[in-house]
Amino acid sequence: MGTQLVQAVVDGVLTGGVYALMAAGLTLIFGVLDIINIAQGIFVVLGAYLSYVLWSDLGIDPFLGLLITIPTLFFVGVGVEWAFIRRLGERDRVTMSILVTYAVSLILEGILDNAFGTNVFQLRPSYESSSFFVFGFYLQQIYVYGFVLAVVLLAAIYALLYRSRFGASVRASLQDRTAAQLIGVNVRRVSTITFGIGTAVTAAGGMVFGVTNAFSANSGADLISRLLSIVILGGLGSIGGAMGAAVLMLVLEDIVATVWSPVWSPVVYFAALLIVLSIRPVGLFGRTAARAQ
Repeated sequence: MGTQLVQAVVDGVLTGGVYALMAAGLTLIFGVLDIINIAQGIFVVLGAYLSYVLWSDLGIDPFLGLLITIPTLFFVGVGVEWAFIRRLGERDRVTMSILVTYAVSLILEGILDNAFGTNVFQLRPSYESSSFFVFGFYLQQIYVYGFVLAVVLLAAIYALLYRSRFGASVRASLQDRTAAQLIGVNVRRVSTITFGIGTAVTAAGGMVFGVTNAFSANSGADLISRLLSIVILGGLGSIGGAMGAAVLMLVLEDIVATVWSPVWSPVVYFAALLIVLSIRPVGLFGRTAARAQ
C-alpha cells in the first residue's frame, strides 16, 4: 500500500501540473477582466479536437501540433473577447459574464457536436501507453511530457507577467483597473490580449486531456466544474493559488482512488472546496493575496 500511495502522489502531481496550466488561464482572465469564464472548459475540448484533427488527418504529432493550436486558440479568445466580453458593462459584470460565457460554451458545444457527432474520440500517439521506470515507479510518458510542457508554459507566463512591460500593465490591471487607466495603461488592449492568453493555454491542456481521456463535445461541463473548484479553492484572481490548488486536488483525488475507491475520487474536488471555504471563505490565497503579488 505504501508504494501504491507514493505512486498516487506522483501521478497526482504530474496530472495536477496540466490542470494548473488550464486553471491559471482561467484565474488570469478573472483577475484582469473581472469575469468568470464558463467557456474555459469547452475551450479545452476545442483544443483536444484540433489536436485530434491534426494528428488523425495530417499525421502531426500532438506536441508539434501545439505550434498551430496555441495561436489558433489565442485568436479564438481574442475574437470572443472582442465580440462579447468587451461589451459588458461594469454593473453586474461578473453575473453577466457567467451568462455570456455560458452562451459561448453552448454555441461551441453545438458546433463541435454537429461537426464531429456524439462519438467519443481519443488521441493515441505512440507514447500514449508507454511508461518510464524510475526508482521503482512507473511514470506514464504522456503525463511526464504534459507536466514538463505545463512547467515550461507556466514559466513563460510568469516571465511575461514579471519580466516585461506588458506584464507590468497586466499586474497593474490585476490590482486596480481604474488606477491602471489613470496611469496610462490601455486596459482594453491588456484585457483582450489576456483573454487570448488565458484561452491559448487551453490548447496545451486540451491536447494532454485528449491523449489521456476519451472526450466528446459534452466533456466541457465536467472540465469547467473541476477548473472552477480549483480556482475558487486557490482564491479567485490568484495564479499561484490556482497552481497550488490544482496539484493539491489531483493528489487528493489519486490518493482517494488508491486507498478507497475510484468511484469516490471526484467527490474530493467538492469536499475539499467546502471544507476550505467554510474555514477561509476567500480560498487558500484569496483575491487580496493575489492582487498583492
